Amino acid sequence: MKIGFIGLGIMGKPMSKNLVKAGYDVVVFDFNESSIKELVDAGATAASNGAEVASQCEVVITMVPNSPHVRAAVFGENGIAQGAKEGTVLIDMSSIDPVESQKIGKELEPYGIDMLDAPVSGGEPKAIDGTLSVMVGGKKELFDKYYDMLMVMAGSVVYVGELGSGNVAKLANQMVVAINIAAVSEALTFAKKAGTDPELVYQAIRGGLAGSTVMDAKAPMMLEGNYKPGFRIELHIKDLTNALNAAHAVNSPVPLTAQMMEVMQFLKAEGHEKEDHDSIVRYYEKIAGTSIVKDK
Repeated sequence: MKIGFIGLGIMGKPMSKNLVKAGYDVVVFDFNESSIKELVDAGATAASNGAEVASQCEVVITMVPNSPHVRAAVFGENGIAQGAKEGTVLIDMSSIDPVESQKIGKELEPYGIDMLDAPVSGGEPKAIDGTLSVMVGGKKELFDKYYDMLMVMAGSVVYVGELGSGNVAKLANQMVVAINIAAVSEALTFAKKAGTDPELVYQAIRGGLAGSTVMDAKAPMMLEGNYKPGFRIELHIKDLTNALNAAHAVNSPVPLTAQMMEVMQFLKAEGHEKEDHDSIVRYYEKIAGTSIVKDK
């Protein structure tokens, strides 16, 4: 199977490398030439644009920032639709608005191109390890056909439903993650203000009902003052924007998600948008007038 991969950013680069390592014939394109070179050095083949990728491959994966970038990669000049043959499958692994996923899928039908939306969760570390969580929407037979290929990049690949459902699941994930990070931040800041070591509080509660994957991933980073991005605030803002738009479209109230958007907008205004989303703790530290970072 020859696989096209468009978008070699912080996530796409390690994901495509894992496909190459697994022995797949991978054709890549990105606007960043150094990223293309890195993949070619790893064993991939370079293409000059999306149309050239699609002309060579039965399946094309896109991993780009947001809905407009997917649309440009598919329908823009020298895009996938211009080079794809009838029967080509597009697997969009970007995190975008589910309504837009459905629109793009519908617009691809006259070209004879099928589409899955398959956004991922796990950030750069899990992209590197090949242990991402993938949430897939689209035709079940296509999911079954490409399941093994997707598992090369993932620890779990779950079918959610019709096209767009993958991104609904991803937005739900991002809502839970943002609110969970905020809850951890709020609790550890409270502990510090109450005169109790927040690290010891973390150790005390992590094994109980309050414990979570988010807590174990982010609390140590907060306590170290480590905001190196695995998933940037600005990207979480993008996801919450899509979540709010999608929720409003179906009349689903999301008050906690709306509150988290305002917290993240505060962080952006403070110049922290390039930091990891664990820097949500900075909001709580600012309003509480303290810091939970451990003394060196």
